[in-house]
Amino acid sequence: MSRHVAIVTDSTAYLPPQTMERHGITAVPLTVVIGDRALEEGTEISARSLALALQKRRSVTTSRPNPEVFAQAYRAAAARGAGAIVSLHLSAEFSGTYDAALLAAKEAPVPVRVVDTGMVAMALGFCALAAAETAEAGGTPDEVVAAAEKRAANTSAYFYVDTLEYLRRGGRIGAAQALLGSALAVKPLLELEGGRIEPREKVRTASKAIARLEEIAADRAGASPVDIAVHHLAAPDRAAALAERLRARVPGLAELHVSEVGAVIGAHTGPGLLGVVVSSR
Repeated sequence: MSRHVAIVTDSTAYLPPQTMERHGITAVPLTVVIGDRALEEGTEISARSLALALQKRRSVTTSRPNPEVFAQAYRAAAARGAGAIVSLHLSAEFSGTYDAALLAAKEAPVPVRVVDTGMVAMALGFCALAAAETAEAGGTPDEVVAAAEKRAANTSAYFYVDTLEYLRRGGRIGAAQALLGSALAVKPLLELEGGRIEPREKVRTASKAIARLEEIAADRAGASPVDIAVHHLAAPDRAAALAERLRARVPGLAELHVSEVGAVIGAHTGPGLLGVVVSSR
C-alpha cells in the first residue's frame, strides 16, 4: 500500500470537483447559518440560495468546522494509505478553521502538518494544487508544505464589492474600515494582504472599478506564466466578460478558472462580488 502524503483543505478553496477528484484532495466543509439553520457549504447550500437570503436581509453567519469533522477526514486519509497529511486552510484572520484542524491533528493516526496559507478562494485552491502535485511526484511532507507556501507567496487576490456592508457585518473588513465613511460615494477595490482584507483603491463608479480591477490583475500577471481565477457572486455575466478580457491581455496565461464563490465567502462579500486571483507558477 502506498504511503503517500494526502492533501486536505477546506470548502473555501472552491476547487472544481473534478480537479479535487483527479488529485485526491479532500475538502472539509465550513458551515453557513441562515436564521436558525446550520448548513454545510458545498452540499447543503448553494451560492444562489445564499445570495437570495442576503438580498432578503436574512441573518447570515458562518462558522468553522467541528474538529471532529477534520478528525474523520484525517482518519479516512490514513485508512486509504496515507503516511502523512498536509492540511491547508484559509487565513486564520478570517476563520477558526485552522485552529480546528490543529486540534484534530493532535489525535490523528498519522502525522499531520496544518498550514495557515493566509489565502482564501482559489488563492487557497492554487496552494492545494501545488501541494498535491508535489505529493504526486513523491515529495516529503516538508517538500509538500514548501510547495504550498511558495505558491502562496506568489499569489495575489484582488476584488471588487458593491458595498462594504457585508464585510463590516462579519467583522472581516480589517483596514478597509477606513473606507466606510465614504462608502456611498465610492466603489472599493480591496486586496488580500498578510491574510487580511486591505483597501487597495477607491473608484467612483462600478464600471470604472471593474476596469481598474482588470488592469491591476493584468499588470500583476505580466508576461510570466500564471494561473488566473475569476470569482463572482450572482454576477456571472460580469465574471465571464472580465475573464475573456484577461484571456486576451495576459500573454503568459496558463489556466483560467471562472467560478461563483461559495456561501461562506459570499456571506461576507454580498452579491455583486468580482474577484481575480493571479498565481505565478
